[in-house]
Amino acid sequence: PICDIEVPERLSASYEQLQCYHLVERCVPVPAREGSEEEILLVHSSEHLEVAKSTQTMNEEELKRISGNYDSFFFHPNTYHCARLAIGATLQLVDSVMSGKVCNGMALVRPPGHHSQRNAANGFCLFNNVAIAAEYAKLKYGLQRILIVDWDVHHGQGTQYIFEEDPSVLYFSWHRYEHQEFWPSLKESDYDAVGLGKGKGFNINLPWNKVGMGNSDYLAAFFHVLLPMAFEFDPELVLVSSGYDSGVGDPEGQMNATPEVFAHLTHFLMQLAHGKLCVILEGGYHLKSLSESVCMTVRALLRDPLPQVTGEMAPCLSAIESIQNVRAAHKPYWKWLMYEVLLSLTNCIYTKTIVASLKNFCGKLYCRQCMGINVHSMNTGVCCFANKLPPIKAATTAELKASADPDTFAVHLHVVKEMDKNEIKALVSDFHADLVKSNKTLLSLGSTLAILDKILKKEVCSGIAESPAASASLAVALRHSLHFGFQRVLCIFVGDMQVMPNTEDGFMFVLSCFSLLLKDTDGNDFFSAVLGFILPVAYSYQPNLIVIAVGPNRSLGISGISLLFGLLQGLAESRILAVIEDKDINLRQSVANALAGASMPHFGVHVPPTQEKVNQIKILRNQLQQDWKMLQCS
Repeated sequence: PICDIEVPERLSASYEQLQCYHLVERCVPVPAREGSEEEILLVHSSEHLEVAKSTQTMNEEELKRISGNYDSFFFHPNTYHCARLAIGATLQLVDSVMSGKVCNGMALVRPPGHHSQRNAANGFCLFNNVAIAAEYAKLKYGLQRILIVDWDVHHGQGTQYIFEEDPSVLYFSWHRYEHQEFWPSLKESDYDAVGLGKGKGFNINLPWNKVGMGNSDYLAAFFHVLLPMAFEFDPELVLVSSGYDSGVGDPEGQMNATPEVFAHLTHFLMQLAHGKLCVILEGGYHLKSLSESVCMTVRALLRDPLPQVTGEMAPCLSAIESIQNVRAAHKPYWKWLMYEVLLSLTNCIYTKTIVASLKNFCGKLYCRQCMGINVHSMNTGVCCFANKLPPIKAATTAELKASADPDTFAVHLHVVKEMDKNEIKALVSDFHADLVKSNKTLLSLGSTLAILDKILKKEVCSGIAESPAASASLAVALRHSLHFGFQRVLCIFVGDMQVMPNTEDGFMFVLSCFSLLLKDTDGNDFFSAVLGFILPVAYSYQPNLIVIAVGPNRSLGISGISLLFGLLQGLAESRILAVIEDKDINLRQSVANALAGASMPHFGVHVPPTQEKVNQIKILRNQLQQDWKMLQCS
């Protein structure tokens, strides 16, 4: 009876849902094959392989007897064949990604693999698909740094055992633990199991000691633990042990995370390793929750605009405790934790701030109140978030495109016609009369407003405009957006410019990044600010639109600015307007690539921040974390 949940319908229901949302036809099909014995032996012992092979001809009594030798594993005459197909499909995906045939992908396979150990089947897992994939990628492609992210609700102890002494693999697992009461009930599943020998610091366990963890808990774990470590580790390939039993409705996990959060987690991981990401199915036993979560993951891989994350952005006290314990346990091994870095951002400017309250998850996926679309209960089916995608990813103006070399923009940008001067004057003169006196300023406003208008009307996802007065253009854009009905606009300023947003209408939160303390453009200060502050606050705020102004005399480098754009694209259904005052052609190209969904440039080597910067920010965090609960994890 314990095996009743591990059924073939887990694959068929997921695939049918992908077909229903027309996602399969947008993907490149990768044929499966059987994994070879040599590939299995990259991880497993020859004894384990021989036992698995021998089960193909056993009768039912023999299969029951040999299954009794393992914890929660049950053989069928076809198990060996299916397990080899799961390995082969996983490796086919790795080959497709590493060869550049595809950018990323997902392998829908069973049996799962992350509990399987070198010499033993365990927990529905015969061979460790993801561990074999990691060893295969190291051997075939010479990779030296691989990140494995395991968001299954069970601890992947098999993967941990295989790599716990290996510094070339960073393994992260969150899992239901309940102080060792939940299966597999191991002491080494706790936060203080950080790896052995040379592998110390490369095994990250985040135990959930309560059920009911939700979207904000998962996002907080990424912001305050996984992503800072992942960017410092700088992987060449990311593998996900993608178990959806950590999602709402699953009988195993009993967690409350809704399917859309997996799209956002996937989006964050796509910013690593130049986008080389392979998602491999592990658990997930509520068929509707599983299939919707699979669809959300694939939508993120396809770089579709993502739905808003539902629920209040306030991690629970138990999650905060676990996150703080992990940070403390790993402090000796990671530069970003050297001084318990919290943030490297000062003089954060708050304007009149009104944040719409977010309803707690109501027990229904994508409910009408939370998402504004059709609703079905968990028992009667689920309606996938199905917005109409803008046909164009990114837009610019003819002037900006004409001013650059033909090869400046590596991606296709839609060209938008500038607004007429008289039309601009009519929009601006009532509240910024001084801006209409200069033809040069009027021209730049025309570019900004023309692109913004396309974004607001959902004709394009995002756009990039050049302006000799970015701050003024941004102020006009904000007023136009508010009048258009966009009531939550997130503004970020990068560089040296005057901040002049008009906030009489309220509904706006402004982060001034011109005072980012970035002594070294490749230092940890950027990640402390973006991961430890901007992203947690932005996800709490849930903006309708994001406007980023980039001015001159900036200490933040081009790769950092591009990564900022990439990380924020999960919000506001990717509605981002870039207003660039800087004349740097490389900057424009990099931002355009980021907005169009190209892989992120390499950020560089981490440099630890100074103690002085850490001390400066502690005061700021203490002032803000009561209002922005996602900041409380550090």
